[in-house]
Amino acid sequence: MPITVKDELPAIAKLRQENVFVMPKSRAKTQEIRPMRLAILNLMPNKVETEVQFIRLLANSPLQVNVELLRLDTHRTSSNSEQHMDTFYRYFSEVKDNNYDAMIITGAPLAHLEYDEVAYWDELKIILDWAEQHVTSTLFSCWAAHAGLYHHYGLKRELKPNKLSGVFTHKSYFDHAALTRGFDDTFLVPHSRYGHIDIDKINACEELVVLAGSERVGAYLIKNKSGSQVYITGHPEYDAHTLKGEYLRDQEKSADAPKPENYFPDDNPDNEPSKTWQSHAFLLFSNWLNYYVYQTTPYDINLVSQDVRTNNYAE
Repeated sequence: MPITVKDELPAIAKLRQENVFVMPKSRAKTQEIRPMRLAILNLMPNKVETEVQFIRLLANSPLQVNVELLRLDTHRTSSNSEQHMDTFYRYFSEVKDNNYDAMIITGAPLAHLEYDEVAYWDELKIILDWAEQHVTSTLFSCWAAHAGLYHHYGLKRELKPNKLSGVFTHKSYFDHAALTRGFDDTFLVPHSRYGHIDIDKINACEELVVLAGSERVGAYLIKNKSGSQVYITGHPEYDAHTLKGEYLRDQEKSADAPKPENYFPDDNPDNEPSKTWQSHAFLLFSNWLNYYVYQTTPYDINLVSQDVRTNNYAE
């Protein structure tokens, strides 16, 4: 089944060029099924690029998912057309009485700010608490993962002096975890961050389980025991050239900006990078939608607020 989005969303044209099946809402209305409802709170400046990256991963599933794009009431982005935002995004205040089967909160370029210095931190805290009562499972990406771990569990990130940027080898820590089912013994994931939470601090929290990571990057994939929260500290959604674009922007600010590790062929920025993490990314999102959304959410979406979760998969 396809992902369903608003008619005329620019991401549709891009994804159709990749042979990704995305269905406009006008056609989806003829489907006699109960599709899952998924909200994406997009905190990234480049809205369209981020929409394409996440919808691509969500579409690689037999499940029909209606995607709604959300925006903050208290923050406006200067790098995006207001027409695009007004046409395709809904304010949180418009949907706060709704329930969702799933939600994704994206990363944000806020590496060096303390959380209480973030202009929309107060509203984001409200949304994080709201999701616990209105969403079956929420997936937090990169900056949002660290923000969620801080808000829900008091785990404060450290800021490393040098940016962790590149494509790194990871391994799963459990043989039969639902989220990592089907993963190879090792797999690749891009990272682009300064923030870091010591894995021992995460392991010390009884409500959290670290499912995958490495010595180099630390904890990568984390969930709470019920699966209502999934935290990803890297960027499996990235395109092949996303890290290159970030590197070029960093170079404009500082000629000493480090190259992404294990990314450019022969470590030469003149060589075109390849996407070596896509199969892992598709499988991770498919597992999440299957095991912690579809098989967990109640058929009557109004019951989500009653914290009805029919499965509790072992680590």
